Amino acid sequence: MSDQELKSRRERLEKLRAAGLDPFPARTGAHVRVAALREAHDAKSAEQLDAEKPVAAIAGRVRAARSFGKLVFVTLGDDGAQLQVSARRGITPEETFAFVKSLDVGDFVRVEGTVWRTQKGELTLDAQSAQMLAKALRPLPEKWHGLADVEARYRQRYLDLLSNPRAREIALLRSKVTSSLRRTLDARGFLEVETPVLQPLYGGGSATPFSTHHEKFDQHLYLRISDELYLKRCVIGGLDRVYEIGHDFRNEGISHKHSPEFTMLECYQAYADYTHMMELVQAMIVDAAQTALGTLSVPHGNGTLELGGAWRRVTMTDAIRDATGIDILAENDLAKLRAAAARAGIQRLDAPTWALLVDEIFSERVEPKLIQPTFITHHPTELSPLAKRDPNDPRLVERFELFMAGMELANAFSELNDPDDQRARFEELRKDAAAGDAEAHPMDEDFLIALEHGMPPTGGLGVGVDRLVRILADAPNLREVILFPHLRPDAK
Repeated sequence: MSDQELKSRRERLEKLRAAGLDPFPARTGAHVRVAALREAHDAKSAEQLDAEKPVAAIAGRVRAARSFGKLVFVTLGDDGAQLQVSARRGITPEETFAFVKSLDVGDFVRVEGTVWRTQKGELTLDAQSAQMLAKALRPLPEKWHGLADVEARYRQRYLDLLSNPRAREIALLRSKVTSSLRRTLDARGFLEVETPVLQPLYGGGSATPFSTHHEKFDQHLYLRISDELYLKRCVIGGLDRVYEIGHDFRNEGISHKHSPEFTMLECYQAYADYTHMMELVQAMIVDAAQTALGTLSVPHGNGTLELGGAWRRVTMTDAIRDATGIDILAENDLAKLRAAAARAGIQRLDAPTWALLVDEIFSERVEPKLIQPTFITHHPTELSPLAKRDPNDPRLVERFELFMAGMELANAFSELNDPDDQRARFEELRKDAAAGDAEAHPMDEDFLIALEHGMPPTGGLGVGVDRLVRILADAPNLREVILFPHLRPDAK
């Protein structure tokens, strides 16, 4: 973009003002959507249009402009649809012809005229009047290189949406997915609620929070890392089926599957357990894929994810044993497990607790290989402080994580509703924190008091919406499916 280009656009702006025209009017006259006009006339021949001489008005952004002396063509874009507009010297009113000829790519205009077809068969609106709706003072990129300048695409997503059809396609797909998730839950009697983003104590997960300060109350607050504990309070309060789709925040790095600000769906159902949540999450994802893509065979790299039929189930103990030969229940303290992991060639052995080392082993050796939909079930109790113990083996809990495309997509429990057991678990996590686990869940006395009032048997589920959209879009990373992702500070 040259200084001369900016200067020329400013000069045309001032000419409009000098002529008494508002370059940024508050009102747009009556008009039809470009897509509606095309739908009404696309099938008509040149002869039909010549006989009918339909008159219409449209509004949109100038996406291209071509001048051939006495003939000017501009292309107007409106919500993904485009239509050619013509101005012809001697036929178009002189003032309108001059106006159309002076338009810059990027300007927003309203044009009224007659629909016709050019000799090449292009459906066209022949301008009889035109009005500036918003003057663009900077040009749109003439050549937008997409992946050749990834950071620029994310920093100026508005240009990406205008110039990259794939970016627009993903934005539309995401909307379809979230609408589908809501529709499935609403149909099953779930109530959508809103819980606090600013919390006096973070909880519901293992993560480092963002913190802030409320000046008026001189109160330290955290951005939530999960909606879980407040949604459980809703169940305790008699709202038996609740869900929330909202942003959570974790003070962690950025990767192809992590973002410090992300969208979660969490739902809780009274008188249900983790098996009910399995059925629910599969139904939600199947409907989302069918709604957004029209198929349950989802492209993934060079292969396909098959979402139809039964999804594989395997315990965490078996999955780790199959991948490494390690029996995590036999190697039941940190020293034993660290030695077994070293023998198996595990690279990361510095986890400060047994539970975190189990998680590291799973993440390194098992998770990347879980491509097709797989439920990993029955995690060690130490990994799941908010889940109910398995009555057949108290070392394990009634929990599953859903994996697909090599990453975790959902997490669910039979929720722990015994306040004494919950308190004991929190106390154990205090020891983990003292041992060096910076992400250990804190003691939450207020939640324990709520739990002491009684919570029915409950199934809980969390789904990473960004990750689900990434999978259904077959996108390489989360930043592709988050409209305005968090980025490093611009070095410029």
